[in-house]
Amino acid sequence: MRRTNLGLLLQLLRDHGARSRSTIATESGLPKATVSSLIGELVERGLVREGEADRSKGVGRPGQTVGLDGTTICALGLEIDADYIGVLALDLQGTEIHRGRVALDIRGLSAETALGTVANVIRDGLAAVEAHGVRAVGICLATPGVVDAGKGTVVFAPNIGWRDVPVRAWLRERLGPGVPEVEVDNDARLATVAEHAQLASQGVTDLLLLTGEAGVAGGVITNGKLLRGHAGLAGEIGHAALGPSDEPCPCGRKGCWETMVGLGALLRRVADADDPVRDASRDVEERMAEVMRRAQDGDARTLGALDDIALSLAHGVSVLADILNPQVIALGGYFAYFGDYFVPAVEERLGSRKMLASFPQTEVTRSRLGFSAAAFGAAQFALDAVFQDPTLIEVPAAH
Repeated sequence: MRRTNLGLLLQLLRDHGARSRSTIATESGLPKATVSSLIGELVERGLVREGEADRSKGVGRPGQTVGLDGTTICALGLEIDADYIGVLALDLQGTEIHRGRVALDIRGLSAETALGTVANVIRDGLAAVEAHGVRAVGICLATPGVVDAGKGTVVFAPNIGWRDVPVRAWLRERLGPGVPEVEVDNDARLATVAEHAQLASQGVTDLLLLTGEAGVAGGVITNGKLLRGHAGLAGEIGHAALGPSDEPCPCGRKGCWETMVGLGALLRRVADADDPVRDASRDVEERMAEVMRRAQDGDARTLGALDDIALSLAHGVSVLADILNPQVIALGGYFAYFGDYFVPAVEERLGSRKMLASFPQTEVTRSRLGFSAAAFGAAQFALDAVFQDPTLIEVPAAH
C-alpha cells in the first residue's frame, strides 16, 4: 500500500506540477499526516524536493511547495530506424540531458551487427550521462514493426528486414552485468504516447499520430488511452491500401500506403539513385535539409514530389479521420519537417469532406517532437517504472 501511495504522489507531481502538502492531500484523498510521511520518504530518495512558499491561498502561514527532483537519475530512450539509431536521455523532470544519432543503413546489415551498434550507442549514452553525475535507471528501445514487448522480441519488421529477433536477449548478452534491462516496444506506439503527453494539458483525449520515416506508422489515442488492438497490431497504417498503387512493399504486399507517402517514396521522387540525399549513411535530417533547400529554391522536381506526397497523404488521412474521428491529427517524422507543405493539404481535404458545418473541425498539426518522438517516448516509458514504484530508487547511504 505504501509503495502504491508513493507512486500516486509522484505521478500527481509529474502531471500537475509543484504544490503544497495540503493541496496534495486534498487532490490525492490521503490524510495530511500520511502525505507528510510519504513526501519525506520521496525527499530522502531524491525524487522530490521542497521549493518556494505556497502563497496561493493568501491567508495564514504559507507552506512550502513540493515538486519533482530526480535530477540525478535518468532513462535512455533509443530508436532504431532503417537509416539511423537515435538516443535520448531524460531525467525524472523530463529534462533532456543527452542526445545523439548514428546514421546507419540498417537494412544493409544483419540484425546481429545492427544490435552491436545499438549496444555501443547505449554504452556511449551511459558514459555521457554519468559524466553529468546522473545514473541511468532504465533503458527502452523503440523499433519498427510487430513487437512482442513481453519477450523483448521483434516479430516482424519488414522495413529493416527483421523477423523473430530476440532483441532484449542479444543486448543483454552484449552489454553484460551492471546495465539496466532493455525494454523493447513499437516505435509508433511509444511516439504516440509521448506526443499525447505534450497535448494532454490542452484537453486532447483523441489523437491520431502519423509518422513518416522509412515506413509509415500510426498511433491512436482514444479517450485518453492508447489503442493497441487484439494482437497489439493497431497502428500498422502504412500497410493499408489507401490509394491507387501496385508498388511492391517490403512487407510482401503491393500497394501499401507507405509506398506512396513514406520517406523512400519522397526520395525516389526528388532525386536519382546516386544523389547524396538518397545516401542512407548520411544523417536523415541533413538530407531533409537539402531537400528543403531545393524546395525553397523553387526546384520543379522537388516541388512536384512534395505536391504528389501531399495529395496522397491528404487522401489517406481523410479516410482515417472518417474512421477514427480524432480530435487532433499530428504529423511526425519527415511529415513534420515538411509541415508547411503537408498540413495545409490535409486541412483542405478534411474541410472539403466535412459532412456537416456544425461538426467539430479536426485540428491538424505537426509533431512537437519530430524525428525524436519515438526515442522521447521510449525514455518516458523507461522512467514510468519509477513513477509506478518509487522504491526502485534506493535511499542514499548517508540517510
